[in-house]
Amino acid sequence: MIPLLLDLSDQRVLIVGGGEVAARKAAYFAPEAEVTVVSRSFHPSMPGGVRRVESDLSELSDPALRLLCEGAFLVIAATSDTALNDRIVRAAAAAGAHSNSASGTPGDVQLPAVSRGDRYVIAVSTGGESPGVARFLREAIEARFPALDRMIELQGRLRSELLVRCGDQRERSAVLRRVLEDGEVWDALGRGDGQAWRLVEGRYLHA
Repeated sequence: MIPLLLDLSDQRVLIVGGGEVAARKAAYFAPEAEVTVVSRSFHPSMPGGVRRVESDLSELSDPALRLLCEGAFLVIAATSDTALNDRIVRAAAAAGAHSNSASGTPGDVQLPAVSRGDRYVIAVSTGGESPGVARFLREAIEARFPALDRMIELQGRLRSELLVRCGDQRERSAVLRRVLEDGEVWDALGRGDGQAWRLVEGRYLHA
């Protein structure tokens, strides 16, 4: 599989199943996509803003499942019935939609553990083999770099300054890297008191 970041604005995501897993998937996609959840019942944690369609999934034929998937960009099979999930994945493929499955036959889309800031998105996947490891790595990154958003902002500002001051691309890259490796800069960013930029100016721009 190839990792990609996709803009799902105005795309339809269909989640089949209404349990806790389905609620988590709905919360994952709801901020950006048009989410429809189809189930006989819905978990209390199902987020608001998603379209709910009541249906007894066990009674749906394969043609009915395919019709349900028509027009969806992504179909999430999130029921507790592995055999039904397999049918949903097949129906999605027949309807020309991508799919992800909570159990049973995997679809062609995997959902990673995601760390998201104002200026970055980090996705970690183990190919479905160990979601716990993916979560562990995501949490480790967040714990190790709590000031990552501020560092990205600082790097953008520094890069703009260096483009004016330094004509050598390799030298600019070297300075940016040294700042990334500077523990005192990270510490200053963590305090959020404006000292980080003054430290960078004195150490890397006026040296």
